[in-house]
Amino acid sequence: MTLLFLASTCLVVVTVCYVGVCAVSPFGDCRRCRGMGHDMKTDRKGRAKRGKDCHRCHATGKRIRIGRHLYNLWSATYRDGTR
Repeated sequence: MTLLFLASTCLVVVTVCYVGVCAVSPFGDCRRCRGMGHDMKTDRKGRAKRGKDCHRCHATGKRIRIGRHLYNLWSATYRDGTR
């Protein structure tokens, strides 16, 4: 088994797994707020309190995955081209 074959097999396996994740769960946790929808701050006593809403995910805590976004763009282009 050559190194090139092993590398290409690993790349195919990772790609198929990511496509499966995008199909099963198209939305992932927001990386900025870690899925909470808002920032965490501490008051002067050191206790945690709710901060401002996350602007990246619009306070939902979820964002669309990159692979699912690319699939949505491709399917919209295909749908528009076959009318």
